[in-house]
Amino acid sequence: MEHHVPIIELFGFKFDLSAILMILVTSLAVLILAVSASRKASMTNPSKLQNFMEWAVEFVENIIGSTIGSKYGKPFITLGLTLIMFIFIGNMLGLPFSFITEHKDVASATIAGHPFLTSADFADAAAKGQHEIGVSWWKSPTADIAVTGALTAIVILLSHFLGLTRNTKHYIAHYFEYKGTMLILHLIEVVSKPLTLAFRLYGNIYAGEIMISVIVGAGYFGILPLIAWQGFSVFVGAIQAFVFTMLTMVYISQTLVHEEQH
Repeated sequence: MEHHVPIIELFGFKFDLSAILMILVTSLAVLILAVSASRKASMTNPSKLQNFMEWAVEFVENIIGSTIGSKYGKPFITLGLTLIMFIFIGNMLGLPFSFITEHKDVASATIAGHPFLTSADFADAAAKGQHEIGVSWWKSPTADIAVTGALTAIVILLSHFLGLTRNTKHYIAHYFEYKGTMLILHLIEVVSKPLTLAFRLYGNIYAGEIMISVIVGAGYFGILPLIAWQGFSVFVGAIQAFVFTMLTMVYISQTLVHEEQH
């Protein structure tokens, strides 16, 4: 059975309901974790959750210290902590289970009166000999290129904005260093950074969820491989959250710290 994502069209725009749902779930999970850790914080008898959050803050501070440096990096601790928590939790959501609804016609595939499957979807399925379409509602939000692309756009635009507003002279000058001979390379870098940042995260998480669906399809023979793969996916999800946060701080540092180079 084919698995589709639920998409509705409003005001001429198409919205992926599963991606919106998972973004909300991830954001809520991050908020609950942060509030729970800070609630009843104690200097003498900290809870395990408080200790974990303190470790996470220290971990992010080390990332920032090794990239931007303490002189410039302190204002970005909250950004780094939010990114690493959101991405890690988002990466993990697609591992435990999936939620799929089955539909035989357009009338059964509506929400608030708006269809999230089209007649063309059912016609295509029928041509393949399939009488139902499965709609996947639960997945890792980071397994959607639109989500990782949006995160990347925020990071890249923020880094350029900071360079233009806080380090204007050096930020502009570095595009024309060596009498402008490096301009083309710098422009290629401007394009390649967001592409690699977005596709790296998306590719790793999406591929992991595809592998899980393949292993689940093996039935009882896939139980042990599934356990092993999910354990590996936790490791990959943690690494990708770290890499995205690290590169975010690297890109910010490249636009802020140029005094010694010019």
